[in-house]
Amino acid sequence: MDHRAPTGDPMLTARFAPPAVPKLLVHRPELLGRLTAGAQGPLTLINGPAGSGKTVLTAHWAADGRAPRPPMWLTVEPDDAPGAFWAYVLEALHRGGVALPAAVGRPTRAEGVTRSFLVRLADGLAASTQPAVLVLDQFDTAQPPATSEGLDFVLRHAAGGLRIVLTSRSDSLLPLHRYRAAGEITEIRHADLRFTDADAEALLGEHRLDVSPAGIRLLMERTEGWAAGVRLCALAMQRSADPEAFLRQFAADRTTIADYLLTEVLDAQSPPTQDLLLRVCVTDRVHPDLADALTGRDDGARTLAGLARDNAFLEQIDASAWYRLHPLFAEVLRAHLRQRCPGLEPRLHGRAARWLARTGRLTEAVLQGAAAGDWQFAAAQLVDNLAIGRLLTGLEADQLGRALAGMPTGTTAVAPALVGAACRLAEQDLPGCEAALRRADAALADAPPADGSLTDPCGPAARFARAFLGVLAGRPADDVTAVERAAADAERLLRELPPHLVAERPELRALLLAHLGAVELGAGRLDRAESTLTAAVAACGEPGTESPHCGALGSLALTELLRGRLRQAAAHARASLAVAERSALPPEHRAATVHLVLAGVALEQDDLPAARRHFDLATAAPGPRPDPATAVRAAVIGARISVAEGDGDAALAALRAVDPEELPAWAVDELAVAESAVHLARDDAAGALRVLDAVEAPDGDRPERAVARARALLAAGRGACAAAALGGVPGDGGVTTPVRARACLLRAQIAAADGESQEAHRHLGEALALARPEELRRVFVESGPWVRRTLGQDPRWARSHGWLIPRAPGRTARTARMARAPQADGQPAVVEPLSARETEVLRKAADLLSTEEIAAELYVSANTVKTHLKSIYRKLCVTRRSEAVHRAQDLGML
Repeated sequence: MDHRAPTGDPMLTARFAPPAVPKLLVHRPELLGRLTAGAQGPLTLINGPAGSGKTVLTAHWAADGRAPRPPMWLTVEPDDAPGAFWAYVLEALHRGGVALPAAVGRPTRAEGVTRSFLVRLADGLAASTQPAVLVLDQFDTAQPPATSEGLDFVLRHAAGGLRIVLTSRSDSLLPLHRYRAAGEITEIRHADLRFTDADAEALLGEHRLDVSPAGIRLLMERTEGWAAGVRLCALAMQRSADPEAFLRQFAADRTTIADYLLTEVLDAQSPPTQDLLLRVCVTDRVHPDLADALTGRDDGARTLAGLARDNAFLEQIDASAWYRLHPLFAEVLRAHLRQRCPGLEPRLHGRAARWLARTGRLTEAVLQGAAAGDWQFAAAQLVDNLAIGRLLTGLEADQLGRALAGMPTGTTAVAPALVGAACRLAEQDLPGCEAALRRADAALADAPPADGSLTDPCGPAARFARAFLGVLAGRPADDVTAVERAAADAERLLRELPPHLVAERPELRALLLAHLGAVELGAGRLDRAESTLTAAVAACGEPGTESPHCGALGSLALTELLRGRLRQAAAHARASLAVAERSALPPEHRAATVHLVLAGVALEQDDLPAARRHFDLATAAPGPRPDPATAVRAAVIGARISVAEGDGDAALAALRAVDPEELPAWAVDELAVAESAVHLARDDAAGALRVLDAVEAPDGDRPERAVARARALLAAGRGACAAAALGGVPGDGGVTTPVRARACLLRAQIAAADGESQEAHRHLGEALALARPEELRRVFVESGPWVRRTLGQDPRWARSHGWLIPRAPGRTARTARMARAPQADGQPAVVEPLSARETEVLRKAADLLSTEEIAAELYVSANTVKTHLKSIYRKLCVTRRSEAVHRAQDLGML
């Protein structure tokens, strides 16, 4: 398993390490026993306010060896998005020795994960030989609802393979009432965590404090057993000349605790130690070398070790060299830093950013630079390290986008302008992106000659970033000339950059090729689009390339659909869906083109219910608006579906909703061809011809237009003119298969009308031969009833081309009798009836869904789907999925 995030940065080891158990510890055997008993069930909740001892108790239990197996630990951050949360959960399980199937996949975006990912994770855990015990420390209501819902789903479906110990300050969004009703939760609440008098006395004794029973009672009254308050008081009492007097003066409200932390903990340290604490509090975690960078001294290692040893609200992370401050203490320190040293905090963020950059922690360096308001540094890190693609793909894209959201929009420096353009592009703000690119262009034009170094503000890295963004920004506008020019510049500049750095950024070439191919597709250059998109798919596969991989496969699927290669189109579309599922891409970052392609495939094969279903999924998909060319194809497919459903008005509305102003000539012509077909379906041949005549033909009359015109002329009774129009349609492979098949059918119809039956049969045979490999049924349906009459005249046609027979719309009494009737070979068509779930699985299979996609849709495992399919094959007396679908359709079972 890759131990790095998809962006290439390491995962934060500190989050997998339980805090060290304090040396001065109150042993609480009753609570430890309850934790051990709770870990036998699915959920244990330890709930209480900050400082109530939740984490200390759980860490003590984890270290004490009482759990059924060594528990895994994950500290949950309050701003964890669902995708980041699940990425860390998978890493925690891996580090704890839990072997999950590779099919579970990994999240690649921070926004969230799919239900399919949760299904696969739950199934993998359920198959484990020993239950995994996972501690989720600091899991609070600050977590997004989707995180709690996903955790509840996995926990309920892991079949005992996962046991959660959850600590939180307040009740989580988990449905605790359900767990209580089922007796599947152990709860340790604030009342349980409160120190007793005996606990307080034991803790004070560990601090070598001799306090009277009255003093202990006073302490308990003032702190109400709050563990952190008791410990804070004990630390202060050690330094007080009169511990009993301190107890009489102490108040346990938040302000008093903050004052106490500053006065009795911070001020009790030496001035150099105070200075170190105030400076290191700007980072979540601190390394001795980072502390030295922030203080300008060299005593970081000694001072941090001493503070950890003295339990001064700083603890070492496992056995590493890193430390972390108690969050409450760090918060108080930051507030005090702003008050004591105004203006110092941003400078400290800047120092931390540079240290993190030097040590290779790029994302953290950018975040610290942004917190410092040093936009030039933060942006230069992304540009100089060829990491600008991280703003557009990968698990941390949104985190970086939020951090850079405060960057002024009018900056004229090269790197900030480029990063601003990438941020606007990520937000689908094309005007904002173009404005930022103009500022970058102006800065590059005014810059002195480049010195050739990677960090030169106007060097090859910056110029590559400009070309890279030019490719991506050109796609929404379908500006193929600008995109090709920018792509050539980007490819040339990549060769000038350090090969090792380029190799570490696989997302760059993947994004370039995927977007270039999509623009070539939009321009109607199918051959070039296929070549570019195939190269894009080949460039993917590394972490961080999941999004362009999904998009490139979707565009390649559309290319194959337009060529009439339905099987390859469907295969690429299913592959795109599989990539999205494996990498847990959220719906808004998936290629809506995929369902559009599957709708087109189903339409060409005359499977109207599946066509409508996929088309609705494509149009309802969240995410960015489609580029103009894709919008045209969506309108055409939607119009053809509406015509097939008998709704010509809806078809015309879909076509006329597309603004032709910014479209290339071929796209405007494509809309006219589609609208002419709508008029023909309404028996309005004159209207069909008017639509075609109203649009200026593109250079080199398109075969699609010639066929559409011939079809309209034939419907108008002008057969000779129709035949002449078809003369401009080449008969070779330069024309897509559906267009060639339609031309053959028109020639057959013209010959039949002229009484040349032999010639008509020849052209009809050519059309059937072209259509059979991909089962292009719709073209025959749209050609009118004469095809069916011609085929019916010769029984050999029906026997040879049974694939043309329309599917029965539903199961009737007749088809039920057919199902029970024996076949020619003596076997019954159906051995026994399919169950409701088997029928549901078969319907999904008929919609061209893969096993994994069916599992995701039905919320079951892939193995369960395979079991259902085997049963279906047995009952239908077939051996393959396609045979099962055809048999069920022929019997009217679907």
